[in-house]
Amino acid sequence: MSNSLEQLKATGTVVVCDSGDFATMAKYKPQDATTNPSLILAASKKPEYGALLDAAIAEAKKGPGSPEEKVDAALDYLLVQFGKKILEIVPGKVSTEVDAALSFDTKASVDKALHIIQLYEAEGISKDRILIKVASTWEGIKAAEILQRDHGINTNLTLMFSLVQAIAAAEAGAFLISPFVGRILDWFKASTKKDYSKEEDPGVSSVKAIYNYYKKFGYKTIVMGASFRNTGEITELAGCDYLTISPNLLEELLNSTEPVPQKLNANGATNLSLEKKTYINNEANFRFDFNEDQMAVEKLREGISKFAADAVTLKDIIKKKLSQ
Repeated sequence: MSNSLEQLKATGTVVVCDSGDFATMAKYKPQDATTNPSLILAASKKPEYGALLDAAIAEAKKGPGSPEEKVDAALDYLLVQFGKKILEIVPGKVSTEVDAALSFDTKASVDKALHIIQLYEAEGISKDRILIKVASTWEGIKAAEILQRDHGINTNLTLMFSLVQAIAAAEAGAFLISPFVGRILDWFKASTKKDYSKEEDPGVSSVKAIYNYYKKFGYKTIVMGASFRNTGEITELAGCDYLTISPNLLEELLNSTEPVPQKLNANGATNLSLEKKTYINNEANFRFDFNEDQMAVEKLREGISKFAADAVTLKDIIKKKLSQ
């Protein structure tokens, strides 16, 4: 019998590697890869990636600007160098994240995205191999709308914890969304003080609801489940468009022969009785309906803060090296 990872791929799910540690990716044969500030921070602390950090520092030192501007330039360059290396391994796309500190500024997010794409193009990498990751705030969703519509730049709306965010993202024409699974489970376990089986996992249920809504109403935006705590969450979403999975869980799937039947099916969603909603032109409705979901509000806030803090830590490392 084939291993669980191959069985997962056989259900139609595209497997993506969620890591900045590109040295470990090849054995899992992922189609794409996703990164974020936390993953890049973790990878950049490893000795084998020191050369990338040194190259980013050298590049920033050559350029103009204040010390702060040089730190920002080095960070952007580092993200792109990681992305470039990853694209030597995966045949598809890499997601590169806009600084989470810009999550509430549409224009700054668009400007940063355009700059990141320019850096990739200077390395000979076409924009069609890049997904720009932006947090699923109102401002982030609007930034994705502008990038997709006006610049032909594909986006990955991340830190997604609710159907409200997902509906607005689809209306914005986002190429892909990353609804989080494990972080939703974390919240419910802390809130209810109970454990959940994979069948009743609230994070899995959230992604299923988004998937079914998209397929019911014919949205083309790709649903990519993210942030997994165990392989049970992954196999319960077999058949989802994409799943982005950390190397440790990819390894578990590779070493398992547990059956992985398809659980999500686009044809099955068309017969569901679901209400169609719209948010993209009504900020007040979006904010109110999102605000009604305590879990989503708290996890979005926490996620932005954590990614922003890790970006600051990375910038501090860069600042020290720039001054040497």
